Amino acid sequence: MVRSLWSAATGMNAQQTNVDTISNNLANVNTTGYKAQGAQFKSLLYQELQTVTTTANGDPKPTTSQVGLGVRTSTINQFFRQGSFLNSDNPAAMAISGDGFFGYLDTDGTTQLYTRNGNFTWALAETGGTDLVLTTAEGNKVLGIDDQEIRVTGNLVASRITIGGDGKIYYPDEDGVPQQIQNFQIEMYQFPNREGLERVGSAAWKETAASGAVIKESTAAGNGIKPSEIVQGYLEGSNVNVATEMVNLIVAQRAYEMNSTAIQTTDEMMQTANSLKR
Repeated sequence: MVRSLWSAATGMNAQQTNVDTISNNLANVNTTGYKAQGAQFKSLLYQELQTVTTTANGDPKPTTSQVGLGVRTSTINQFFRQGSFLNSDNPAAMAISGDGFFGYLDTDGTTQLYTRNGNFTWALAETGGTDLVLTTAEGNKVLGIDDQEIRVTGNLVASRITIGGDGKIYYPDEDGVPQQIQNFQIEMYQFPNREGLERVGSAAWKETAASGAVIKESTAAGNGIKPSEIVQGYLEGSNVNVATEMVNLIVAQRAYEMNSTAIQTTDEMMQTANSLKR
């Protein structure tokens, strides 16, 4: 009976993690570029109550006697399916159609992070003047094909800057015809195993050994990498499916209740055993 107490307790702990994960998904249903997560479970070791033996005739018995010792959370997977495109009034807003990521520098100025949140802005360069630098909403510098900041010079109006599907940056000439600015191009990145990326915050990731080395789309043409496409004027919404998450939440709650009932039943059985008299 003590075994059943601990087995049910592991089930309650696992379902608590499951509920935490689902709650985080629902909390980020309106977070731009957010990717849903899901808890996965794994059975613990089995205790062998009786080993394989043979009958009096020497024939092996067909089954053994084993009992499980509970469950544990094995992984929390990330689901990178495409989110819906949402119209944005921000002229520097961008969404990615495909498997790519935008790259930008973290606050330390050296660590490279990756995101699907294209809520960017053109900010005045720190050196003053009229130079514009493409940054995230938090002010981090978005990276171009040379892994450097994207800085455009001249008295340019930020709202008139356009972005091509391949990430090239254009500005209209005197005749209103878009012309590429100084060969600037926004880089898009992919990974051999994007599920292995380390999450940093709600909508940013960092390269790990599990994700594999980052691949630049600008230099990976023809190597089996399908190029992504940038769509200006849109943002990629969260890929959380509210209906699915609500169903998962109900299932997790019921599983938690059943494990709690198992603990109560074991407690009642132990009370009965302790109350026995000769």
